[in-house]
Amino acid sequence: MVKGCEIAGWGTSLPARTVRFGDEVRYRIEDDVSHLDMLAEACERALQHAGITANEVDLVLGASAAGVQPIPCTAALVLERLTLTGHAAAFDVNSTCTSFITALDVASRYLDAGDHETILVFAGDVGTRFLNPDQRESFELFSDAGAAFVLRRSAGAGPERGVVATAQRTWPAYAHDTEIRGGLSRSPAQRFAETDPADYLFDMDGRRALLGMMRVLPEFFGDFHRTSGISYDDVALWVPHQASAALGPMLDRLGIPVERRIDEVGDFGNMVSASVPFMLARALDSGRVGSGDLVILCGTAAGLTANILALRL
Repeated sequence: MVKGCEIAGWGTSLPARTVRFGDEVRYRIEDDVSHLDMLAEACERALQHAGITANEVDLVLGASAAGVQPIPCTAALVLERLTLTGHAAAFDVNSTCTSFITALDVASRYLDAGDHETILVFAGDVGTRFLNPDQRESFELFSDAGAAFVLRRSAGAGPERGVVATAQRTWPAYAHDTEIRGGLSRSPAQRFAETDPADYLFDMDGRRALLGMMRVLPEFFGDFHRTSGISYDDVALWVPHQASAALGPMLDRLGIPVERRIDEVGDFGNMVSASVPFMLARALDSGRVGSGDLVILCGTAAGLTANILALRL
């Protein structure tokens, strides 16, 4: 059963500053711009695209991998930037790099149940402010970006639009392959002087993370397609998390056709939680997909978590 929802608008925020590593381009947030600035800009553009104001939003879902501050939630801080007079609830959903997919699933359930009519979902990270220059693999991989979507409850007329099927699973044996250990209760700020400064920087065992992904994804994707009844021929476009240069070989292994998938790691890098919604917005802006198309949003995240969601536009 389709969980009815429609995309009413979208917006993105991309830093003007770029750096190059060989032939690859990465986007790095400007020194005088904050994470909150970037997220608010994407949300404002999404609201404008939808033709509404923040006061018309019922719920704001934050889907960043790393928030602006521990308390309050990032969604509340973004809502403060958008309006001081609205009626929306606000909370965060976090499955790290695939947080947007999880949040979209949550939003579709609220909309389909009739609990809300209009939901704003945003994602975005300033991962480059957490990078360790001594870890070249990750230091040269990440970009900063923000993306936001306005979702509405389906009107009911015409073909059904919304979330057709979803799956999410975590393999805890790989929980520490990708992490930032410091900053919250495990290693609070007042203990910074007595802890390892590297605990406050991004740490990734890239080889182990890749091997874990290659072990679990084929079965995960296979189960999803069997239980959902969605064939590869049904899908207009796969929008995967732009995790690394290994994306192409992994998509080949899953049997996903080159002409119906997005692989722009070389041009944009890994945008963490913004990766999937940013690429979906680009596909919509370019007309690569449109009304009635079935798209699949998918990817892996720290945890090790995998997400897949089929959306009828």
